[in-house]
Formats: sequence, C-alpha cells, structure tokens
Amino acid sequence: MRETDMRPRAADVLLADGTTVHLRPIDATDADAVVAMHGRFSEQTRYFRYFSPYPRIPARDLDRFVNVDHVDREALVIAAGPDLIGVGRYERLGPDAPDAEVAFVVEDAYQGRGVGSVLLEHLAAAAREVGIERFVAEVLPANGAMLRVFTDAGYEVSRQYADGVVHLTFPVAQTQRSLAVQWDREHRTEARSVARLMRPEGVAVYGASSSGRGVGAAALAHLRAGGFTGPIHAGRHLTEQADLAVVAVPPEAIGEVVADAAAAGVHGLLVITELDPSQRRDLVEATRAAGMRLVGPGSLGLADHTVHLNATLVPRLPAPGRVALFSQSGTLGLHLMAEADRRGLGMSSFASVGRRADVSGNDLLQFWADDPQTDIIAMYLESFGNPRKFARIARTVGRRKPIIVLASETGAGGSSTLDSAALEALRAHSGVIEVGTVSELLDVASVLDSQPLPVGDRIAVVSNAFAMTALAAARVRSAGLQVGRSGSVSTSAPPAELAAAVRSAVESDDADAVVVVVTPPLPTGPLSASETELLLPYMQVLAEVVQAADKPVVVTSLPGEAGPAGVPSFRSIEEAVRALAHAVRRAAWLREPPGTLPTPLRPTVSSIAEALEAYDIPVLTSYLADSVDAAQARAEEAGYPVALKAAEHPQRIDLGAVRLNLGSAPLVRGAYTDLAAAFGPTVVVQKMAPPGVACVIEVRDDPAFGPVVGFGLGGPIPELVGDRAWRAAPLTDRDAQALLRTPKAAPLLAGVDLAALAELLVRIGQLADEVPGLRNIVLNPVLAHEKGWTALHAAGVLDTPADRPDSGPRRL
Repeated sequence: MRETDMRPRAADVLLADGTTVHLRPIDATDADAVVAMHGRFSEQTRYFRYFSPYPRIPARDLDRFVNVDHVDREALVIAAGPDLIGVGRYERLGPDAPDAEVAFVVEDAYQGRGVGSVLLEHLAAAAREVGIERFVAEVLPANGAMLRVFTDAGYEVSRQYADGVVHLTFPVAQTQRSLAVQWDREHRTEARSVARLMRPEGVAVYGASSSGRGVGAAALAHLRAGGFTGPIHAGRHLTEQADLAVVAVPPEAIGEVVADAAAAGVHGLLVITELDPSQRRDLVEATRAAGMRLVGPGSLGLADHTVHLNATLVPRLPAPGRVALFSQSGTLGLHLMAEADRRGLGMSSFASVGRRADVSGNDLLQFWADDPQTDIIAMYLESFGNPRKFARIARTVGRRKPIIVLASETGAGGSSTLDSAALEALRAHSGVIEVGTVSELLDVASVLDSQPLPVGDRIAVVSNAFAMTALAAARVRSAGLQVGRSGSVSTSAPPAELAAAVRSAVESDDADAVVVVVTPPLPTGPLSASETELLLPYMQVLAEVVQAADKPVVVTSLPGEAGPAGVPSFRSIEEAVRALAHAVRRAAWLREPPGTLPTPLRPTVSSIAEALEAYDIPVLTSYLADSVDAAQARAEEAGYPVALKAAEHPQRIDLGAVRLNLGSAPLVRGAYTDLAAAFGPTVVVQKMAPPGVACVIEVRDDPAFGPVVGFGLGGPIPELVGDRAWRAAPLTDRDAQALLRTPKAAPLLAGVDLAALAELLVRIGQLADEVPGLRNIVLNPVLAHEKGWTALHAAGVLDTPADRPDSGPRRL
C-alpha cells in the first residue's frame, strides 16, 4: 500500500485520567524531541524497553527511529503539549510478511495512564490497513505493566517463555472482546474527563467585570450564591489549581486565557463567549494541545447539585433531584430549567454545550451513565453529532437509565434518507425515548422519575365522571395500548369513594398502570370555593393510595390543577396517556434481551460482489442477453427451467416484465420476443429458484444515523405504502428476529424459514457496520423458502474506503 493511499492516522485522544493528548505518526523532525524524551526516562524504563542500559540514542539508531515508511515500518508518537511522552512502533518481519514486531515505551510520569493501550489500538488499526495480521512482542517478565497492555487488550494472546523473555503473539483483527475492552476504556476516559468539569474542586472565572455587570459577573455571582463547595478564583493570571475555567472574555482575548489556564493546570474550559467557525477551530486546537477539554463556545453553562455548582447564566436552578438535563441551545436550556423548576421536577445536573466544538452529548452520556446521582437523562439535541457512537452508547446506557431526547427539526432528521417515523423507531430500538416538545420531554421524565415501570400495556382508567372515563379509554386505545379494568364514580361521590375505585384498579390483576381523571364536584351551594379548593380533598386521599401502589399511576385534573404530591399530574388526558405510553414501551424494550452480536470479520473488499461473498451472502447468477440467440444460449448455460426479466424492470412481474418457469428453448425464444418488443432488447436470464415469499433487504449509510438495515416484503403494494422496518447496524440475533416481525405484512411469512432469514439479516447488518465506504446495498427480491432463502438480485454502491466515525480506535 502506498503511503498516499493511507487514511490519516493522527488523532486527539483521552488518557485514563481524562487528559487530552495528541497521537500522530512520527516524523523526521521529531529527532530532538525523541532524544529529549529518552533523556527523561528512568534507568528501569530504558532497560525494560531496550533490554540494556541504553543511556543515549546513537545517531544511526535515531535516524532509523524517526524515518519510517508508514507501511512496513510504522511509529506513532503521543504528544502532551510540545513534549513527546510515548512512542509505539511495529516492523514487518520480512517483505509482505503477515507478522510484525511491536514495541512501546512511555515516559515515567505518564506510565499507568493508558498511553500504551491507546498506542496499541492505533498501531493495530494501522497494521490492518497494510495487510499485517499478527503482532509479536518480546517483554521482560519483570515488566508487568507492558505485559498487561497486551494481555488486557482483548486479543487472543499466545505466551511463551524462553531465554529470559516472554514471547507474545496475537492477531490484530478486532474481536468482540477487543471492541468491548476498547469501548469500556473509551467510556471510562470520557466519563472522567467530564467529571472534572461537572464536579470540579475549584473554579476560575475569566471576564467578570469589577462593575458587577456583564455575562462574566453574572456567572461569578451565581457561582457564589449557589454555595459552590470549592474555591472560586476571579480575574486573570490564575495562580491556584482549578479544574474548570469559566470564560466570558471577548474573542480576541481568549488565546491569552487559554495560555493562562493551561499554565495553571486547568482541566477544562467552559466558554460562554460566542465564536465564529475559524475561531472555534483555533480554540479546539489550543485547548487540546494543552491537555484540556472544551465546553462551548456559546454555552449557557454547567450546573451540578452534588457540589452546589451553578456555573450558568441562570440565577435559580431547579431543586435537587435525579434528572440530568442537557441542551445544546442556551435558549432551550433556559426553558428546560425554568419548566422543570415550575413543575417541581428535581435535577441532578445540567449541561449546555453550545456549539459543541469538543464536549458533546455523547460525552455527557458517558458521564451520566455511571453517575450515582442521576437516574434519568433528558436531552435537547440540535444534531446527533456522531450518530453511530450515539446509537452505540444509547444501547448500553439506555438499559440502565432512560434517555429521553427532544431533537430539533433538523436534528431529528437532518439530511437523513429515512422518514421521521423510521428514525424514531430506530432510536427507540437503540434505547432512546424520542419526544416532540419540551412539555412532553418533562412529562415523560416526571413519570419515569416517580413511578415504577409497568409490567404490561393494560391501562386502567378511573374517574369521577363517566364521560371522562370513556374519553380516556379512547385515548388509551389510540395510543396502541389496551384498556384494563376501569370504572367511574359519580361527580358528587365523596373523595373516599374515588380513592376506593382507584385502589381497586391498582390492586386488580387486569391493570398494569392507572390513569386517574378528577373533575371538580358539581356545586350544590353558593359558588364560593375555588376549583383548587374543591379538588384538594380528592388529591389528599389519592396521594395515600398512590404512595402504596406498586404500579404507575398518573393523574389529570380538570381544569388542569396540580395533582397529589409526588404523583405525575397533567393538564390533559392526552398528555397523561402519551407519557404513560412511553413508559410502557420502555418497559417492553427492557424486557427484550439485547441478544448477541456476530464475531467481527472486517475483510478488505473493493466491490459489492466481494463484500457479499465475504459475508457468505450468495446471489443467484444473472446472465445478460441482448438477442434471442443469446437468451437461449444463456438459458442453456444456467440450466432449465429459467426466468427471463426485462433488464430495466427485473422485479416488476406486475408489469409483465418477468417470465417464469421457462423449461425449453422454444419457450425462452418466445418469452424473449415478447419482452424485447415491450421493454427493449436487453434481458436478464436466471435459473429458476424454488418458490418462496418475496422480501426486500436494504442497507443504507444514513447521514443522520449511520448504517441501518431495512426489511420488508416485496411487491408494489408494500413499496407503495412504505411497509419497511429499520434497525441500526450491527444487528444482534434478537434484533434480526424483531425486524422480521415488525412490517405490517409480516404474517405473510408464515411457513418460511425465519431462522435462516434472521441469520441473513445478521450478516447483512455486520457487512453494513464493518465495510468502510459502503453507501447502500439492496437485495431485491430475496425469496424466503420453507428451508433457506435465495437472493435473486443485488445492487449497491461502495465508495473509496474512508474513515467512519466510531469505527476505528479511540479518538475525540
């Protein structure tokens, strides 16, 4: 592979403690930096790496170290600021050999911080690009840290001890275990980097004017008023340690702030100032070079009740609670917190990332996933950033904590090739609850925050007005739920009677959740009491019933007054049922086991045909013919009986463009004459496949979501009504089985080999996930038989392989 063909190998990466460093290929100009790094090594580090004291690097060795071809010999360095802190290299063991020797050395001050594991991930990826299949390494037995770098990476490592050295050999192909190790390390490093921002030990504020006016002064005042538990430093020229620096200076002064904060050891910047794209790029480069992370620019701020942090432009935060709030938009962030405060919905922490130049929603998900103070994650997103990574993280985090997402119109679909319903279904199956408004976002959060999950979809309805019971039952059915045991009492019934009806529904075996609709009693005397006062006795007795319930209960009161303390209350029946429906769907998703992913293959392919062959997806051979004699010759080559299809309409049997079961030369010649007259001279000749149900399988690399797999039944009617279901790639075995059941026409698959069809979906999902450059593949039709399946036609687009976000080693 020529060097010019290689994909860029440089990347900003996080170490185990959350520090940002830069990884890149070595360069001849690094000679002085390599010598300087070598000079900082301890005697033990030199001995472990070179098996000798090696006090200095001879000129000949240095030249070989820094001059590599980046193919058979590669060396990657990691820089912290201007200094190199580690280097990893491989050298192929002979021309075109499948093996290469690999070695690392890390500066003492950075040992134990994950430098070696990052280097190994990136070296293995570089080796795979040039056809290297295995790494070999020699490590001294006393070098336990380096042995762990290899053995803990998830590869299948063979060990041998000879001549006082441990000899290691392992394939560099990714495995499910190596990917799991990589993603676990990614999770921990990203969570730690964000933790130092969300829960800092000290905060500095740049840009707080002495007049007390302006954005910086407001941020400083809110920090102090919030009772932050650590020291607060105001002004320039920071001399004390601070984890977080709040920046509200003019754009032209930010460079000086970055340098000052970096010199003081600040871990991250929260930039409130708005910047243009060029300024944002410069800021990201400067902060990462200094080992810092960046929130913003254009951020509303960060808040966390654990350390009483209010580093926002909002003077009043919602009360402490278990819901984490996230917003890209500052304006929406203000609205989110104000509405949560109005409802009494408790908040654990809040993050506004503004322009999302560095820290994103994915980073916050990694932090909140393990945060013991957070049970629910509610997010407003203007875009999904790295959609593949978001979907992957959500699949894991969503099984532990609900992720509720409100996306802007462009964020929800963006440049997606899928309709909004398909995107919503995709996110739902990735563990995301997608909502349409801020009110719905907080409605769902309030139900999940205060109520147990329902064990089924039977919703009981209880009211003190028959009309409201009937209306609520209709809303339950329209939400796709079942109406469980329901009942009404009269409007004049005392509160205790309504409470008894609710208790009966809660205790019923025919109800998994309860919707209570309360209306004010009909007036029987002077109209002196307000509706709130009339409803108060009902709410008091309902609170007692709900506190003892082991099922979710929601309340709506007319005309929308607040409900019982600690019980989700809604202004309308529609809102109450909609929020409860989200809880029902989440509970059903959690009951479904996630399934098992296939072992990665990651072959090198250059065409759609090679990709299908690599994943064992055979397609029935097609022969083109443009004359009657050629059609007969191709039919005899394929073997009778055959099918003839108009080349421009190979699936349109409804148009008469397909002729089947042609068992002789005269039949083929007659069919060709008819097709050529109607559709043109070029036809497709195929051997007849066993009869079966026609299906369509499609793969797309969707711009708004990443690679996805679609499944539906074939024919013009399913295509016309859009009866196709989608899942994110790769598919587990359970994903594939669920995908087969989802289309409305799925009952037509009765009697076919569903297990074989599900296995095909798993393979095509794996292909979609692992083949770089894949834009789309359509298998149409796939005939599902009683035993097995036959793919009759495949078409797709495979571009020049390029880096896909979230498909390689760790990087920011």
